[in-house]
Amino acid sequence: MVNEALRLIRIFHDLKAKELAEKLSISQSYLSEIENNKKTPSLELINKYSEVFNLKPSTILFFSEQYDNLNLHGKEKFKSNIKKSVRKKIIFLLQSIENGQYY
Repeated sequence: MVNEALRLIRIFHDLKAKELAEKLSISQSYLSEIENNKKTPSLELINKYSEVFNLKPSTILFFSEQYDNLNLHGKEKFKSNIKKSVRKKIIFLLQSIENGQYY
């Protein structure tokens, strides 16, 4: 779910929703709707995210796909391990980006 991946990327970068909305040139309420899975971000908006966070759009989508795969392994187990698992994925993803390795 790309919505949750975008929210986690924002949180990882320690940005408040208002700050990110300004950087993306969208309203804070629209950002909230995206992060709460009420609206689907356009490819144009994902491109804006990639510029703000200095990530390739494909990296954002890859992270989203990996997040979705975690969610398939059982809701209860997922809930108890989500923070640990997501942190590991984010760290791996950011290290890969830093080292110029894209999977």
